[in-house]
Amino acid sequence: MGAPITVGVDGFAESPPAAHWAAREALLRDLRLRLVHAWNPPSPPAPALPHQDDQIYWSQRLLTDLVGELRDTHPGLRVSAELVPREPVPALLDAARDAEMLVLGSRGRGTPGGFLLGSTGRQVLAHGEHPVIMVHADDKPLTADVTVGVSLRQPNEEALRFAFDAAARRGGVLRAVHAGTDGPGDEGAAEDAREPDAEAALDAALRSWREKYPGVPVAEAITTERPALGVVHTAPGSGLLVLGRDGTEPGPVPQLGSVIHAAVHHAPCPVAVVPRG
Repeated sequence: MGAPITVGVDGFAESPPAAHWAAREALLRDLRLRLVHAWNPPSPPAPALPHQDDQIYWSQRLLTDLVGELRDTHPGLRVSAELVPREPVPALLDAARDAEMLVLGSRGRGTPGGFLLGSTGRQVLAHGEHPVIMVHADDKPLTADVTVGVSLRQPNEEALRFAFDAAARRGGVLRAVHAGTDGPGDEGAAEDAREPDAEAALDAALRSWREKYPGVPVAEAITTERPALGVVHTAPGSGLLVLGRDGTEPGPVPQLGSVIHAAVHHAPCPVAVVPRG
């Protein structure tokens, strides 16, 4: 039995759309779906608080209701739920280690809150060992096409594999985009689209994956826009945008790079961030 697809669930409006996206993906891949809701228990040896039982009750109710909704909407779905009394970031990172991918709801597109990735999402995106998918509550209906950002200097093979596989499963077109110069640390986009052999380099980066997935139509795109703009502007019409992520430098605030940051907040579809192996 394969690893499950895991969804981080909280009480916000973004959780159900993320869970439904993950349910469709689980059925597409014939995998189990696992819902995880992390909550912060009182630090020992603190006495039991009057509202603690209520918090546990509503947390369990949240999961029970969502499981029932998913089973009704997605017949045949194998789904379980787990209430984890831990801080959300370590709980989600631990859950992600045993998962095919981790799916999270992403808050606020086009609102003031949408311009600042929350602490939990930033930490999980920066340190997740497997693909992390961010889903907005207002993401458009899924299409079969997949867009992937490609760095020519050092292509992220894991991101390319994920993108080709996703397009093959969906029966869609893979759009491979190579965008213009930006600062260091932005994986998922090329560093210089203006070099004369950019088209040849992009073709070379995709060649082995075309051979492994001969049934996937590939549309190549090269733009001189800055990567944070070029990748996002290529995504409309796709059901999924895939970006690679290099290793995260240690520090109190993880630096994800402008491409990932822009995509999570402004791409019109779910965004998959795939760490380099």
